[in-house]
Amino acid sequence: MAKHFLGYVCSLCKRQYQPEQVTYTCPHDGGNLDVELDYAAIRKEALASDWLANGEPSLWRYLPLLPVDDHGGQATPLRAAGWTPVYAPPALRSTLGMPHLWIKDESRNPTASFKDRASSVVVARARQIGAEVVVTASTGNAGAALAGMSAAVGQRAVIFAPRTAPPAKVAQLLIFKAGVLLVDGTYDDAFDLTIQAAQEFGWYCRNTGYNPFTAEGKKTAAFEIWEWQRQQTKNGHPALKNKPASVFVSVGDGNIISGIHKGFKDLQRLGLLEQMPRIFGVQSTGSAAIANAFHAGTETITPVSATTLADSISVDLPRDGVRAVRAARETGGSYVLVSDEEILQSIAALGVAGIFAEPAGATAYAGLVKALDLGLVDPQEPVLVINTGSGLKDVKSATRAAGEATIIEPTLQAVKGWLSAQK
Repeated sequence: MAKHFLGYVCSLCKRQYQPEQVTYTCPHDGGNLDVELDYAAIRKEALASDWLANGEPSLWRYLPLLPVDDHGGQATPLRAAGWTPVYAPPALRSTLGMPHLWIKDESRNPTASFKDRASSVVVARARQIGAEVVVTASTGNAGAALAGMSAAVGQRAVIFAPRTAPPAKVAQLLIFKAGVLLVDGTYDDAFDLTIQAAQEFGWYCRNTGYNPFTAEGKKTAAFEIWEWQRQQTKNGHPALKNKPASVFVSVGDGNIISGIHKGFKDLQRLGLLEQMPRIFGVQSTGSAAIANAFHAGTETITPVSATTLADSISVDLPRDGVRAVRAARETGGSYVLVSDEEILQSIAALGVAGIFAEPAGATAYAGLVKALDLGLVDPQEPVLVINTGSGLKDVKSATRAAGEATIIEPTLQAVKGWLSAQK
C-alpha cells in the first residue's frame, strides 16, 4: 500500500473502511467511496520539502498526494498523462469579451483524452494488488486510456463498449491489443455487463464512478490548475490575484467533475488552497440527469434516456451523480445545459482558436457561452475551460461542425474561382 493511503469514506453514509475491506462502492448503501489520505503525514513529510521540484512532466509529479506507488516508475512507464497545457486564446477572448479566459487542453494526453489520468492511477493500483485482468465499460475514451496504459506495462485489459461508439475510438482499443467487445446496447448496458463479468471472472473493474481510484487520477487536473494559477499569480496576473479562476467542465457520469472537486478539497486540507474555485458542470440537454438534480435542489439522480451526439457524456444513469451535484453546489458553481447544435457550434469556435475538440470537450465551452448569456459569470472574471478530448476521436461530428472541403479541378483558374467565392 502507498504509505499515505489510509482507507475509504462513503460519500453518503460516511462509514469508514480500511484499504483491504472494500474494493469499489460502499457495501452498506452503494455510495461512491472517497479515498482518505494521511494529510498530517503528507504535510510533515512531503510538503516540508520542495516537493514540486522533481521536474516530472506528468501527473506523477504529485505522487505524494496519490494513494498508489509507482514502483520506481515501472507501474505506469507511459509517463505522459497529465501536465497538459493551458492556453490564453486571443480569438476566443475577443469573441466573448473575456480578457481572462484560458483553455486547458486534455487532448494532449497520450491517448488524447482526460481519461488517461484515471487509467494511469488505476493501472498502478491493479499492478499493486496483482490483478490479472483490468476491465472497463466505455464509449471509447476510458477504454482507450485503459488499453494504452495497460499495453505500456503488459497488463491484460478487456473493454466493453456500445457498438455505436465512434470508429476512431474503437480503432484505438484494437491497436493497443485490448480485448474488445462491442455491446449491442447502451453505455449503461455495457457498464452493468462489465460489473457482472468482473464478479464472475475475478477481473479488476476500472468503471468510472465505481472504482474509487478513477477520481484519484482525475483529481490531478485540480493540482495542475492550482499550480498553474499560483505561477500566474507570482507573475503578477491581476485577475487571479484575489480570485481563483472558475472552472467549466463537461459532465457525463460525473466522475471528472467530482475528481476535480476532490483535488481542490485535498489541497484545502493540506493548507495549500485558500479559496475554492467555482466549478461549473455542463451537460447536454439530451443527457441531463445530474443537471436536473442540481436545479431541483436534490441529490436524487433520476435516470434519463440519453440522446446526444456527445457520446463521451451520453449516460442514462450517472454513477457518480451525488458527488457531481456537490462539486457545483459546494463551490458556488452551477450546472448549465446546452443543445447538440450549440456543441457543434463550439467545436467550430474552438477550431478558430487552434483547438480541436471532440463533442464532449467542446461542451464545456458551449456551457461558458450559455453561462455568460444567463449572467452566471461576469465577462471580467477569470475562467478556465477544460477541453476533455481530441476532435480526432469523432471526425464525423467534426465534419458536421466544419462542413465539407471544396473539391476543385487541378487548375489555377479553379483556385481563382474559389478565391472569388470567398469575397
